[in-house]
Amino acid sequence: MEPVGHHYIVEGSGCNPEVISRVEEVEQIMVRAAEVADVQVWAISFHRFSPNGVSGVVVISESHLSVHTWPEVGYVALDIYTCGDQAKPEAAVQHALKAFGASNMHITEVTRGLDEEDKVFFHSMITWEETIPDNILNHRPRRRRRVHRRRVAAQAVAERNSN
Repeated sequence: MEPVGHHYIVEGSGCNPEVISRVEEVEQIMVRAAEVADVQVWAISFHRFSPNGVSGVVVISESHLSVHTWPEVGYVALDIYTCGDQAKPEAAVQHALKAFGASNMHITEVTRGLDEEDKVFFHSMITWEETIPDNILNHRPRRRRRVHRRRVAAQAVAERNSN
């Protein structure tokens, strides 16, 4: 069975404080990230904290995109979760980090809703960190998966070999 969803937990460092302190700009970036991910937006809610910082969520038919910013240290926390196989959550991550001006990212990808056809669901995780390349929007997102149960791992290898 295919995973139910992909959940990206992202730390963006070195972000532009001018960008991540403006609620309207952060909202536009996150809505555009949803569009880039090819998902349907249902609701949008953003708030600016005093003296700085923005929090917000874009509710999508496939789940959600959320953000919290700390302009005083150039830090953005993203949470992007999509269900189904049509969404492109990696594209949303890349768009948002580039637009926020991040210079470094630390990502944990959680592949959710895995099972061995016994309806006992589990998830797998992989974490990596990298410097963001200047051309991040021009390269194809990588799908990184590590599944720890033997049968699901064997299925993933078989799928890769058939492509």
